[in-house]
Amino acid sequence: MSDFLTMIVSVSIVLGIMVLVHEWGHFIVAKAFGVRVEVFSIGFGTRLWGVKRGDTDYRLSALPLGGYVKMAGDNPLEERKGDPDEFLSKPRWQRVLIALAGPAMNIVLSVLLVAGIYMYGSKQPAYLDKPMVLAGVLPDSTAQKAGLQAGDHVIKINSKNNPTWDEARLELLSSLPGHSLAMVVDRNGQQIPLSVPSGQSLEDIYGFPPDRLIVGSVSSGMPAERSGLKEGDEIQKVNGKDLASPAEFPALVQESQGRPMNLDVQRGDRTLQVEVRPQQVGVNNGVARWQIGIGIRGGDLVERRLSLFPAMVDSVSTNILMARQVAYVVVELFRGNISLKQLEGPLGIAKASGEAAKEGPATLFSLMAMIGVNLAVLNLLPIPPLDGGHILMLFIEGTIRRDLSVRVKERFVTVSMVFLLLVFAIVMYNDVVRLIPHH
Repeated sequence: MSDFLTMIVSVSIVLGIMVLVHEWGHFIVAKAFGVRVEVFSIGFGTRLWGVKRGDTDYRLSALPLGGYVKMAGDNPLEERKGDPDEFLSKPRWQRVLIALAGPAMNIVLSVLLVAGIYMYGSKQPAYLDKPMVLAGVLPDSTAQKAGLQAGDHVIKINSKNNPTWDEARLELLSSLPGHSLAMVVDRNGQQIPLSVPSGQSLEDIYGFPPDRLIVGSVSSGMPAERSGLKEGDEIQKVNGKDLASPAEFPALVQESQGRPMNLDVQRGDRTLQVEVRPQQVGVNNGVARWQIGIGIRGGDLVERRLSLFPAMVDSVSTNILMARQVAYVVVELFRGNISLKQLEGPLGIAKASGEAAKEGPATLFSLMAMIGVNLAVLNLLPIPPLDGGHILMLFIEGTIRRDLSVRVKERFVTVSMVFLLLVFAIVMYNDVVRLIPHH
């Protein structure tokens, strides 16, 4: 299957399931409260296909960038009959629960997906369960600038004492961008407090653990293949220097600037000397990029699998972390501390979905969980026609003990729609710009 077709199929599945679950949440709670649902649609615009069951037209519409549930009497700008099965005839608390049900179902699905990934299990680096003793730090990394060194034993991160590498990863995930991690390291018996700015990469923030470098794949036509490297080879030394971790290798290739690299390679019970000359593969911000054409992985892997209850507990914690990150980004956007240029829209989601699908079901389900949390949090923003906007108006009406006038609601909706369309236009522009090669 071509990359483009993979991308289209993957994003259709991802967004289709997310929207279906979200709208199903609204649907089942509305039906539970006796609201007549007229339309259940995946997509917007022209009806392409559907079936009528009872009062509801279940349809697939032309524009697959969302979906909606049309409930009888849910639009205050349209004429109503005042029937008891109309949405606006129901008590405000019921309408709030109907609005909350969509985001809630996205969260439930995300929790189940992540729990399923934990229960299915995967092979992960053995060092994750070991104490944090640094084999080294990357040149010009955040860790190096903060003062971390090879041989440091990290004995505290924030309030976590004697963390393993896995616990350190969770501390990093739970930290917010722009904040710092309070660390204490044992260096030759001396305890040294450090403050390390938070970020995304484990190796950049903490340095790297000791591990073996195994060649995971060899790209056709690249220098590694021409030099005779094979999948499964273990690279032990580079230019006579012991390799402490796979994390070191890309920087060593980059530093070579195309000069030959002498590798000591273990293949089965044989030790080989291989010379490979990196090849320039592009330019990034005016700096030439060099590669030899291998995929790399750590050497020691263990199977990690959780039973149901621990998987659910860890999944809830993971989803809370994701929701916290999304909420933080939204707040910082409104404060002007994060640029709208960093946001991605449907094209960005499509690209990520295609890449995740090629890596396997676990990666695709992880992406779905992340999108589900994003969808839930963003839908709770107090902006009509989002669910949070409906909840806000119901809260205002409950506080003043009367309905807002049709004119006020109309202006509220109009201003909010202009804002949403402007944001949508910006993220679509960002998506297109990222697809242009010179960017």
